Amino acid sequence: MPVCALRPPPQRLCSVVLGSPPSTTEGSNRRLLVYQHCIPLCESGDLQTEVAADIIGLLMLETRTLSGPSLAQLASLFVDAIKVGKMGSGKSLELFPTVLTALAACEALSYGKGELSGEEYKKQLINSLCSSRWDPQCVIHLTTMFRDVPLSSEELQFLEIPPLVYQLLLLSAKGCKKQVLDGIIGYFKDQDVRQEEEQKHGDLDLEVQSIPQDQLRHVEGTAILHIVFAIRLDHELGREFLKTFKVIHNLIMSYSDLCPFSVALLLSVARIQRYEEQVFDLLKGAIIKSFKDEQLQQGSKFLQDLLPKHCSVAQMILDTVKNSVFGWDHVTQGLVQLGFFLMDTFGPKPGPFGKTTDGSATIARTPTQQSCKLGGQMLLQGFKIHEPIRGEILEQVLNRLVTKTASPVSHYLDLFSDIVISAPMILLESSSKVTETFDHLSYLPLATVQGLLKAVQPLLKVSMSLKDALILVLRKAMFSSQLDGRKSAVTGFLLLLKNFKVLGSLASSQCSQAVSSSQIQVDVHSRFNSAANEAFCLEILSSLRRCLGQQADVRLMLYEGFYDVLRRNSQLASSIMQTLLSQLRRYYEPEQDLLPPVKLEPCITAHGDQVYLQEPLAHLVSCTVHCLLWLQNMRRSANPNADDSDEDEEEEEEGYQSELQTILESMTRRMIKCELEDFELDKSAEFSLGSSVGVKNNIYAVLVMGVYEVLIEYNFIKANYSKSCFEELMQLFNCYHKLSEILKEKSGKGRVPSHKTPRSLLSMGFISTLLTVLFSVLMWRYTNIPSVVEEAGKKEKRSSLSLLCLEGLLRIFTTCQQRYPDKMAQLLSNMEDDPEPDDGSVTEMNFFYIRQFQRALFTQLSGGEEEFNSKEAQLLVSILSVLSRQLKPSSKQFVQMITWTVKICKETSFEDPAFSKGLLSLLFNLHILYKSPVGLLLELCQDIHSQLGDIDQVHTTAVWYQLFTLHSYTLNLLVLSQVDRVLDEVDWLIARKKSQTASDKSGSGKKPLTLTLTWINGESGEEGCFSVSERL
Repeated sequence: MPVCALRPPPQRLCSVVLGSPPSTTEGSNRRLLVYQHCIPLCESGDLQTEVAADIIGLLMLETRTLSGPSLAQLASLFVDAIKVGKMGSGKSLELFPTVLTALAACEALSYGKGELSGEEYKKQLINSLCSSRWDPQCVIHLTTMFRDVPLSSEELQFLEIPPLVYQLLLLSAKGCKKQVLDGIIGYFKDQDVRQEEEQKHGDLDLEVQSIPQDQLRHVEGTAILHIVFAIRLDHELGREFLKTFKVIHNLIMSYSDLCPFSVALLLSVARIQRYEEQVFDLLKGAIIKSFKDEQLQQGSKFLQDLLPKHCSVAQMILDTVKNSVFGWDHVTQGLVQLGFFLMDTFGPKPGPFGKTTDGSATIARTPTQQSCKLGGQMLLQGFKIHEPIRGEILEQVLNRLVTKTASPVSHYLDLFSDIVISAPMILLESSSKVTETFDHLSYLPLATVQGLLKAVQPLLKVSMSLKDALILVLRKAMFSSQLDGRKSAVTGFLLLLKNFKVLGSLASSQCSQAVSSSQIQVDVHSRFNSAANEAFCLEILSSLRRCLGQQADVRLMLYEGFYDVLRRNSQLASSIMQTLLSQLRRYYEPEQDLLPPVKLEPCITAHGDQVYLQEPLAHLVSCTVHCLLWLQNMRRSANPNADDSDEDEEEEEEGYQSELQTILESMTRRMIKCELEDFELDKSAEFSLGSSVGVKNNIYAVLVMGVYEVLIEYNFIKANYSKSCFEELMQLFNCYHKLSEILKEKSGKGRVPSHKTPRSLLSMGFISTLLTVLFSVLMWRYTNIPSVVEEAGKKEKRSSLSLLCLEGLLRIFTTCQQRYPDKMAQLLSNMEDDPEPDDGSVTEMNFFYIRQFQRALFTQLSGGEEEFNSKEAQLLVSILSVLSRQLKPSSKQFVQMITWTVKICKETSFEDPAFSKGLLSLLFNLHILYKSPVGLLLELCQDIHSQLGDIDQVHTTAVWYQLFTLHSYTLNLLVLSQVDRVLDEVDWLIARKKSQTASDKSGSGKKPLTLTLTWINGESGEEGCFSVSERL
């Protein structure tokens, strides 16, 4: 039967509408259902024109009776149909203006998690509609429809721009392509600038208001779609577009010509295959050049004064990522590609023997590191705000972790960790990808495994399936034929033990959870989870005990990890301590009259002529000692007035603690009595690595020295400053020192290197406590060291105590500045017991230490050449150089620092070229951040000339800087290198000015660019200058 025969006439439809009173829920829903069926029916073309017109007329009359939510659903129905191209006939579009008008009259409508007025809701619908691509068949109908929709001036402006862009692009087919593109990009750049200014300072001009931000972003997205579509059809337009950026790039990029809109446009164009490589090369060059220029400008006050504030390409790209949330789906793919392109290109590279060539992964200093970090920031922000690309980002990150086994992947691990921390629950939706990665753990480098497993800890706490999958993989890896596979298993199990806490574990300020997230709402410390965690952890410990029969590397990882596990999970103390005690008994000699107290022979193994370490005995003793001491300390802190409620547990603890204390006391007593002959390590022993006997003796020596170090630390802590105990400490150290001297003596003999200094087993906490006890205040005791102690150091031909103090202090400051620059203020405040310093107090504190070191250096320089200590003076200059970097160049303290340095350079003249070079380098480094160094260089060059004379004559006149009276030849090279740096800056500045003025040239007019470098004569006060002119 024909469809037409089944259609009710308009009169019957009218009966249905009138029989559905809008005041009731059932009636309102039935009316909405009529609209939802009639609108597609009118568009289908199955109705006669007159019938469709009657139906639309009837619906228009009844529209104002619909409720607000019904009107919102109808409007969304229209917008969705237009977006997918289902409004070809346009018959039902006559109803849409009536729906929008009725919608605007509503007081409040639900929108997302909040509410909007009807007028605001209408604006959102129009924004969404105009940001989509219209089907060509319905363009005329939509244009007609908008004539009947009441629009504000803002909405009219919003509607006018995309069609104008489209018409301009059509016009560009006849020529003027560059002008059209430049005009479009320039317009949106101006709008972005106005938006930024209004956000900073409020509305600057009430008469000329900018487009609201959300509307502007939608307009920009539509304009980008139009331009990309035009470029697909007209490749000449695409070549002209890229040519503009290539010209800019070749002239040393003028960053003012880039903006977030042009970056987004470039990324959209990159989706066209023929332009992809060109676009990414352009953006890569712009990014790296921007970082290099920014670094150059920040390091020179001369450039800062002559150029405006640097325009960051990196910030433009991050703004593009932020703007892409407004429906820029055509940009997101390019952002993902660019992010990985930057990380792949500028990530750390493998160096000799597989070591990473770049520095710390967490601190981006070089332009290369900053570019890599930018790529990670783009991907992280993209993952947060764009659901469709999350799967691709995660898959590509994990693929690189698995496939790039020969290259460092620390930057990808950092990105993956940031993704987990910022969105763990979102990541669980893709847990299958993480599970697939677990299958490759046995084949990945150990550093990658550690980083990956540390990153996924928050996920393991909320996903039982993920945890089970990991445990299964780790158990298989425990029996892997590859050593790295077994080490990976130990790493994974130790991380699990540290992060699955058992109820009742003692709190420790030193062992807070390393990973957490506000998005994880699961209580992992509840009673049920705690019981499960305890069984889970005990099962893991059982698996780890099998490692005690494997190679030394595996055992070493276990010993180094047990202490951290105990600090986080003190309820596992009994199992851990029993395991360590059982292992220690194997190498401890229980007979009290026998020497030595440890069995070294079982600690090695031989395969043919090769001898290997089997048991890292010193690390075993060290782990046991640290666990025992920490446990005793925490028990005392937690139970100062312990009762008898847990007698069984206490008896068990007292059992292994008492036995371990007895073993350690016996080892201390007998190790003091031991002679080197007891270990077969006297001066006659062979230590050459070319023979199996020499290798064995080297292993024995390292083990014995390690045991001595551990016993020194244990007895120092237990001694509580007892004189008799300290005498034992000195005896232990003398034994250690005697063996160390023999190794040093033997290392210089023979063709084959026979000795490598082993890593000390003394903990940083012990060293810090010991230094505090010895010097009370590490910084300033070096100035008050008794002369008797200093003379003793000189007689023994070793560094004096004061030099050791300065070297230690310099290393502390340098390490903190290089690896933890944001912690430098905290370091200085801790030295003064100021827990929360503000910026002002930090500056004053820093300058206080600078003044102290200045006085110390001045004392050195005032004592004459006989008392001058070159090495100490050089260390003081190095410390001053490090601390001065914490001062702001605009501060009065910085000016005082420069003034003092100039004074010292002018008045100092010692027969020490190394010290003179260090002092002059400090002056250059300070001066270039304060003002142009040209005046200073002029004075220095005049001093050099006065000492060296012309080529064919030598004459001497008075000098400003006494440094040059003795070391003109040495310091000449340093001055010339500084002159080269200034000339390089001038070359860069001329090229930068060329690129900035190239676009401003009109016709054939040439404008001269003159850079004038000015100085003031230090004595006469006369001003001089020279100019560098370049005709543009």
